[in-house]
Amino acid sequence: MVDVAGRQPVLEALRSGQEINRLLVAKGQRQGSIREITALAKKRGVVVQEVERSVLDKLSDSVNHQGVIAQIAEVGYWELSDLLAQPRDPQWPLFLILLDGIQDPHNLGAIIRSAEALGAHGVIIPKRRGVGVTPAAMKSSAGAANYLPVCRVTNLASTIDTLKEAGCWVVGADAEGGPCFEQNLTGPIVLVIGSEGFGLSRLVREKCDFLSSIPMRGQVSSLNASVAASLLMLEVVRQRGWGQS
Repeated sequence: MVDVAGRQPVLEALRSGQEINRLLVAKGQRQGSIREITALAKKRGVVVQEVERSVLDKLSDSVNHQGVIAQIAEVGYWELSDLLAQPRDPQWPLFLILLDGIQDPHNLGAIIRSAEALGAHGVIIPKRRGVGVTPAAMKSSAGAANYLPVCRVTNLASTIDTLKEAGCWVVGADAEGGPCFEQNLTGPIVLVIGSEGFGLSRLVREKCDFLSSIPMRGQVSSLNASVAASLLMLEVVRQRGWGQS
């Protein structure tokens, strides 16, 4: 069971139809969005239980719960074959984000949030050498993890081969790559983001069709993984045209 903490993540979990075992609300919390959350939970038939705030503190494990926690079933990861078989708008080519060793759940959640907002079809993460969709990642995604497919795979290299066979161009985020603004990112794209501090692993880097960088003029030579991912995703969307969906 996964504890989803925070008002917006819990609200999105309720709206998405996610199966929720129980909703825990701090005693005395009945104002603002908490009222909307409890009303929606009761409408869906979810058990709502008032508890001492200390109970939520213990369950949230340092995540700011804001007075509410939803206890849901384990995150259901997608199979790659199911992800590729999903029907898509022919005017919006396949757009996937593949994460090569992201360790920080907050980065993972932020990337999922940006990917969902910018029209990606899913996020692919490794079963090893990378964080899964933890409660902290769920909260950082602000509920987006309830909507966007997340696929967990055993081997990134073979996954990249499968994606290439499906007609995708695999683009690695790397400072040594060409400027993203000068590259063609309009077709079926798999955007690969490396780990914090280390970037792309050697084998994954070699598997990429080409590398892409974000031109920078400041003194800082690198960006946070989730920030870099968001900027590159935005460039894909810009090249495809804002008016498409």
